[in-house]
Amino acid sequence: MHLFRETFLLFSLNLLDALLTIVWVRNGIASEGNQIMARLLDNGDFSFLAAKIAIGTIAALVILRWGEMRVARFGLTVALAVYISLLGIHVVTGLSAFGVIPRTAIHDLASLTSSLLAFVT
Repeated sequence: MHLFRETFLLFSLNLLDALLTIVWVRNGIASEGNQIMARLLDNGDFSFLAAKIAIGTIAALVILRWGEMRVARFGLTVALAVYISLLGIHVVTGLSAFGVIPRTAIHDLASLTSSLLAFVT
């Protein structure tokens, strides 16, 4: 079965993102950036986690079924890049929460990111 490892990695990153999001939000360290998912999280951890798992499962099934298509491989690559970046954000959030990175550095990084995105768009 081709792309199984990559698809499993994507699903695992999706699940890890969901679990870390619940931890950060419930401890008041961060907020959910996606407004739809934030509403689900407001309804409870189970509905949020169920939605994330459902989305990950559907994506995995689509990739496994149509993985031989170029657009599926491209989409998988983009999705992996996004989730790896999100996990980087979770790591920085955790380091900040534990005091390894000062909150002012996070604020400066967020300001820089906003400025760069404003310049690009």
